[in-house]
Amino acid sequence: MVWISKPKTFQAYMDDCHRRYSCAHCQAHLGNHDDLICKSFQGSLGHAYLFNSVVNVGCGPAEEHVLLPGLHVVADIRCESCRTTLGWKCEQAFESSQKYKEGKYVIELNHTIKDNG
Repeated sequence: MVWISKPKTFQAYMDDCHRRYSCAHCQAHLGNHDDLICKSFQGSLGHAYLFNSVVNVGCGPAEEHVLLPGLHVVADIRCESCRTTLGWKCEQAFESSQKYKEGKYVIELNHTIKDNG
């Protein structure tokens, strides 16, 4: 018996002419370089990127976590294509110096690949 796998369908494709970041596990498009805020961000597993917006991800339930800079309410984000947990979305930051993260997405570097289009 031969199994034929279906091609993966992404919710959103990004234009080929832009530099973009994709899921390292299934190549689903995640973020546009223009939406990248910070490349020297620290995630729970090491280096991470902070994005203004991303595509092809789903959010889990929001929970309070104490991160290095203080208490935050975060929700895990996962790739909608392969279901890999990629990082988290910051729903709320309690320290005034951390408010810039609210509504932003942190994706662990080991879960991304860069495509220069």
